[in-house]
Amino acid sequence: TRVGASDDLSSGRSTFMVEMSEVADILKNATGRSLLILDEIGRGTSTYDGLSIAWSVLEYCTSKLKAKTLFATHYHELTQLEDKLDGVINYSIAVKKRGDDIIFLRKIVRGGADESYGVEVAKIAGVPDVIIERAKKILRSLESGDEGIKITGRKVKKEEDTGQLGFETMGALELV
Repeated sequence: TRVGASDDLSSGRSTFMVEMSEVADILKNATGRSLLILDEIGRGTSTYDGLSIAWSVLEYCTSKLKAKTLFATHYHELTQLEDKLDGVINYSIAVKKRGDDIIFLRKIVRGGADESYGVEVAKIAGVPDVIIERAKKILRSLESGDEGIKITGRKVKKEEDTGQLGFETMGALELV
């Protein structure tokens, strides 16, 4: 199983590194007779990196290992693998939505989820309303492709003149 999230500060390993080490161990030791339970593989890094890793792990589990696998994810893009890989079947948690409020019905239903509900879960968890309202506004802008907000991914770069490493924020959100 790969469930939960924790880092290993004493060894200098991030949550993502711990997760990847555990995934590597699982994949090296699993067989076609294994039952794999993998939760949120690929979180803790950039969206595209995480999605790519999750996608590849899922392909490997179904195509190479042929292991029975429960694979929980918020990457909606992975739901399309049901049509591309034998044995992949999507399930999700039923949700009832009333306006901006949601209720998780604690029922597993056939098919992928229609939304992530991250902002709604933050609200249920008690995140202040001012932050929830701002998050909704930013989410609408991101989903509509509004030119006022763009996401950039900047990489560590070597300064040619000095030979020193300079770095910029990865996955920055710029308000333009």
